[in-house]
Amino acid sequence: MEETEKFFNDNNKIMSGTGIDYSQMNNYLEAVKAFARMSYQSLYIIDYLTQSFEYVSDNPLFLCGMTSEEVKNMGYEFYFRNVRPADLQMLLAVNEAGFEFYQKLRVEERKKYMISYDFNLISEKKNEILINHKLTPFFLAEDGKIWKAICMVSLSNAQSSGNIVISKEGTDNLWRYDLDTAQWIAEEKKRLTEREQEILSLSSSGLKINEIADRIFVTPDTVKFHRKRLFEKIGVSNIAEAIAYAKNNKLL
Repeated sequence: MEETEKFFNDNNKIMSGTGIDYSQMNNYLEAVKAFARMSYQSLYIIDYLTQSFEYVSDNPLFLCGMTSEEVKNMGYEFYFRNVRPADLQMLLAVNEAGFEFYQKLRVEERKKYMISYDFNLISEKKNEILINHKLTPFFLAEDGKIWKAICMVSLSNAQSSGNIVISKEGTDNLWRYDLDTAQWIAEEKKRLTEREQEILSLSSSGLKINEIADRIFVTPDTVKFHRKRLFEKIGVSNIAEAIAYAKNNKLL
């Protein structure tokens, strides 16, 4: 078996004769390309039928010094070339655990779920860059298996690889994967107070502590107090990490 085939789990194997409604597509790539032009994040599309990358955006974060066309042509071989061995083994474990989780979901609910995790890419200068990777189904085959999935890559706000989480759209439900026990653990999304959201939103607009205090009619010490509680709640150490976390987890 080729190394790249390890990413195409038997739980989601789509054979050439599998029923697929091709009318789902309707030139959808034009919409993806338009979104990529407006986003600072990298996007790519996985086709599980052809076991390839169908589209890769031009954002340099994900490309590791290559062109989008080169990465597209490499497909999953890109990971074997640009992910350190320890993180690659983690990705294979995430892949298997994610599809096992997915197969237990009701077919009509499957598009509502997203998996997120962090790992290191090795840049063209041999530096490691910790990125956050999100994947969600785009199109399904008639039996509910993922035909195409859209992936989004951005800089991670975490300190290390892992942080494997599945979330469901429109809910506070989370499932965090424990690599040591190979189990999904149910949790709920972090909830911010109205004041924490207000301070985070103003901070993301570029305002400093004193400016935020003037805007919401409190003292700078009060702003510092709420920021400290916010950092502790979501497990970050500074406002830049807090803003990145909030955006990645739809808290803003």
